[in-house]
Amino acid sequence: MSKDTTEDKIETNGILAPSRRGLLKGSGLAAMAMGALGAAGLPSLAEAAGGNGNFPSHPKWKFVFVNHVTTNPFFVPTQYGIADACSLLGCTYQWTGSQTSVASEMVNSMNAAIAAKADAIAVCLVDQHAFNEPTERALKAGIPVFAYNADTTGNKRLAYIGQDLYAAGKSLGERIVSLVDEGEVVGFIATPGQLNIQPRLDGARDAIKASGKKITLAEIATGPTVNEEVSRVDAYYVGHKDVKGMFAVDAGSTMAVGKAMQKYGLHEKGVRAGGFDLLPQTLDFIHDGHLDFTIDQQPYLQGFYTVMEMFVFLASGGLSGPAEINTGLKFVTKDSVDPYRQTKSRYEGNSKEEKILKRPASIAG
Repeated sequence: MSKDTTEDKIETNGILAPSRRGLLKGSGLAAMAMGALGAAGLPSLAEAAGGNGNFPSHPKWKFVFVNHVTTNPFFVPTQYGIADACSLLGCTYQWTGSQTSVASEMVNSMNAAIAAKADAIAVCLVDQHAFNEPTERALKAGIPVFAYNADTTGNKRLAYIGQDLYAAGKSLGERIVSLVDEGEVVGFIATPGQLNIQPRLDGARDAIKASGKKITLAEIATGPTVNEEVSRVDAYYVGHKDVKGMFAVDAGSTMAVGKAMQKYGLHEKGVRAGGFDLLPQTLDFIHDGHLDFTIDQQPYLQGFYTVMEMFVFLASGGLSGPAEINTGLKFVTKDSVDPYRQTKSRYEGNSKEEKILKRPASIAG
């Protein structure tokens, strides 16, 4: 995946995608915005397509995003969101960190960003303590630090942009209780203890316990790479064929659950299954009846909104910008999966193409 990406392109899996700027130039959006602002007596958006919007001229600020699994497909839409926001605002970014959730590698990336005098840093706070010292050092150096995708208490980051992870886990547990009457279910987790996913499993366990049902939840580690996740989920089922439900709290493990459910025809045998995120194979497994659901946490927004907060913080001299943003929780089931499968876009990470999508005829719940 990309290392250094300008406002003009994003490289993902070797593919260079055009920027959001090109879309603004090629559509009537900028012209409509200029007209609306002019009618209101506000300054023109004449520079919008040039990346400065309605803001005064500013440096081409560089934002460093430190990630725990830099090549994981979950973060493809996150990177598109970062690239689109940077293009819109005339900034650049770097995508760096660890491929396999090694906190020390992430800390090294933060230290490098501080030494290089990055204008702002965003980091997935997947460890309770590892990022506290570099965060404080960055803040003392005048570099704002934001958390995205994963958060922790005790860190002095300015704001968190991402899903309410424990609440999402409780919703997962409540859905499990609605699908399974009793018996053993399993919760697969890529990296136990990491703060981007462990709170989900904790929430699920608490919800199951609160239900009073005779359901036991086993916690099984699958590993930080997709290949590991697939093999370990498969191996678990082979050794636990009486399991009543197979669930996961991360994207790769959820897809791996779907593979096992399909391979062994488990849904027809009464096993229930589900998890998180919108990998294309996960959506196909839902459509084909192998998974009961997945949970959308809008990864595109975790990139886009973080850039927006960084920019506003710098543009306002630190007086505005930091805000807690919950990027949401939405269950995707067989009844609602088709629009996700039929739509190819940067927002879901399954297309590099810049385009405006057709609004649904009805958005009633």
